[in-house]
Amino acid sequence: MIAYADTIAGVRPGDLQGFFVGWPSPPSREAHLRILEGSYALVLARDTASGAVVGFITAVGDGVSCAYIPHLEVLPAYRGQGIGSELARRLLARLQHLYMIDLVCDADVQPFYQRLGMRPYSAMIARNYDRQSCAP
Repeated sequence: MIAYADTIAGVRPGDLQGFFVGWPSPPSREAHLRILEGSYALVLARDTASGAVVGFITAVGDGVSCAYIPHLEVLPAYRGQGIGSELARRLLARLQHLYMIDLVCDADVQPFYQRLGMRPYSAMIARNYDRQSCAP
């Protein structure tokens, strides 16, 4: 069974294993925890049997008018069970008081976000790939 939480209370770096699949230089588990700690809002999915974090979504924002969703991840073994959709629905509900909620994603996942009520738009990005690991 999956339980959802909007806090990282009790989460340790060891609870954050297996995320950032396919990233050439993924953040360490310690950096991942710092990402969660620095988020304006988040939702975690935990396997109640093991206590492991199996998915997460984060938002950064000002709490007044806008938020940006930079991360949504579900561990490969847990995909296809609706966990990502539930994480996104819960976070979007928490952010509904804001004027704008933005994210940038690849075209192949746009239909996922459209099913959640979001719509395609154009964006500009800058990426410092040498900083992808979040190492100090």
